[in-house]
Parts: sequence; C-alpha cells; structure tokens
Amino acid sequence: MSLGRKVLVFPSWGGNPFLNVLALAPRAAGHEFVGATTFDELLRGFDALRREDVFHLHWTTPLLQQASTRDEAVRRLAVLQRAFRDLGARGVRIVWTVHNRLPHEIAHRDLEVEFYRVLNDTVHAIHVMSPATASALSDIVALSPEKIRVLPHPSYEGLYDSGLTPLVARRSFDLRSDERAVLFIGQIRPYKGVEELIRAALLAQQETASRRLVLMLAGEVKEMSRRSLVDSLPTELRMITHLDFVPDADVERWLLAADLAVFPYRAILNSGSVHLAASFTTPVVLPDLPHLRTQYGSEPWVSLFDPAEPVDSIAALLADPRSFDHVDPSAFRPFLDRTAPWRISSQYAELLTGLTGTAGADGAKLGRVEPLGVRP
Repeated sequence: MSLGRKVLVFPSWGGNPFLNVLALAPRAAGHEFVGATTFDELLRGFDALRREDVFHLHWTTPLLQQASTRDEAVRRLAVLQRAFRDLGARGVRIVWTVHNRLPHEIAHRDLEVEFYRVLNDTVHAIHVMSPATASALSDIVALSPEKIRVLPHPSYEGLYDSGLTPLVARRSFDLRSDERAVLFIGQIRPYKGVEELIRAALLAQQETASRRLVLMLAGEVKEMSRRSLVDSLPTELRMITHLDFVPDADVERWLLAADLAVFPYRAILNSGSVHLAASFTTPVVLPDLPHLRTQYGSEPWVSLFDPAEPVDSIAALLADPRSFDHVDPSAFRPFLDRTAPWRISSQYAELLTGLTGTAGADGAKLGRVEPLGVRP
C-alpha cells in the first residue's frame, strides 16, 4: 500500500487513547486517518474510500445494537453486508479488531452473531490482541486463521507521566502507610463486577485487622443506577470514590496511590485497564479465564481469582498479606517493552502496508497480508 492512503476508523472517538496510540506510526508514515461515529456517518465515509484505502472497524456496538428497533437492526445488517462486498470489489481493504466476544450490552444477539460471520467472510485482516481470541469466540464464529493478525494491546507508558511519585499520590488521598489501597478504575458498568468487588473488600476487611483496607472506585457509572450504587457502598469500609469520568491528567494519581488494581469482570476478552495499570507498575487482579491465563498467567504482577466464586475468591486475595507484597518495577519491564506504544503502532503500520495486491472481480481475494505476530 502506497503512503498517504486514507484509513476510515469506526467508531472514531477523538479522546480514545487506544485509537490515538495505534495511529501514531501510520500517521508519521503519511496515512490520513478519518473517522465516523454513527451508522449514517459510516455509510457516507464508505463513499469517499478509493482503491487501497482502508476501512478499520473496531467496536461494533453502535452498528446493530444501537438501532432504534429490531427491524432497523435487520435493515442495517443487510446494508452493511452489501457495503462490505462493494468495498472489496472497489479495492478497499477492510480490517476488523476484535475487542469483545460480543457487545456487553446486547439487544439483538442473533443479529450480532450473524454480523460477526459476515465480517469473518468479508474482511481482509482480523486484528486480535489475545492469542486465544479465536478459541474464545469459537462458539460464535470460526475466525479464518489465515486472516488473523496478533498485535497486543499497547501499554500507555509515557502517555500520562507528570513526574508524580507514589508517596505524593497517596498523600493526596490521605492514605496512611498501614492502609492497603485497592483500586478499580474505568467505566463502572454491570459486566465489570464492581458490586462483587465491594462485597469482597468488605469481607476481606472483616477477616483481617492487620492493615486497614481502603477501596478506591474511579470511573463514570453507565448502564446502571448511580444512586443504587452509592446506596450500596458499605459504611464499615473506608471508601474513596470519584463516580465520574477521570480526566487524563488525574489517571496517574489514582494508579500510583493504589497498592493493587482489581478488575472483577464477569465477562472480558481484552482490557486496556490492565495495560494502564501495568504502565504505572501497579499489580493487577483478574478473573481466571482460559484466554487471560494464557495471556497474563506468567506475569509476576498478575493474580487470578475464581470467576465462579468471585466474592470469596477476591476476598481471599485481599485478606492475604502476600497479595500486597512489593512487586519490583523491573518485573513489569518485559511486558512493557513488548507492548510499548510506538512498537505496537509500528506493527499496526506494517499490517496496513501488508494489505497489498489486486482485487478479483468480487473482491474476495483482495490483498495478501503477511503473517504478523507478537515479536519477542
């Protein structure tokens, strides 16, 4: 692909750090990134694409799941299927990043499954961030192995740095040296299991008196009642909460103050929050799911809880002093080197460059993408 080709990104949220990091190297190489955030904007964006331009689809939720009715979702699916075939016939390359097994808030599951199968048939490269993605989606769609390209989620090392120290960060929250600060950061949504974390932290506090537990919650409450969440917060447990969007300038303060970041997700395929925590050398607790064990199980800064019994399992970890043992920052270095923002962005630029070749009449054999994996 020659330099200066257009890359249409959907959905393109200007403040999304993942999208901004991914585009760094391709932009430097001369590619023009344009975006769309609604279904109608996307269709107009398709019209502007030319041969060897790229359409890169990320999160699929706005396409079918945010349709006003089921009939509208059915219509959109048919429109998209025709549009993707037309793009291929015109010589446009299509990349799909698999962020989730399925959208977390899903109204039309059967249509989304069908859409995944349409994507698998029509795109030219399937970007996955976990090597176990195909297995995790096997009951939904059989991803074409020849199309899969593994590029890990980038870290955010260097993006939020302001020179703040952990000591100053802890003092800003009035955290004492004998307090164990447990953090959840990110949007607070039903599938993320924050209610289970609250119950687990309370249980852990009741089981140990050696050091006081402090639960820190930072993030906007979505798809659930903010009032009911506030009402559920226990008075017996010290809480530090900011139930709203966390400005970029304040992300570092929360993560540096925490002893441990817990992400008690009920469902997860990829999590940028894990990479965000690692960027500040904050140890992480994750559910013990097969694809997460494959991806993170060997990392010395990751602990896994039993998703079948999240409250008891997380509570056991929080009550165990060893969970708060100091993890040397050097233990994060191999992971952060593998997922450095420029490194991952450069691999993404190579993926775009590798989308070369001539389309057949139906676009089915457009391009040839050389295998691109995670480099040591």
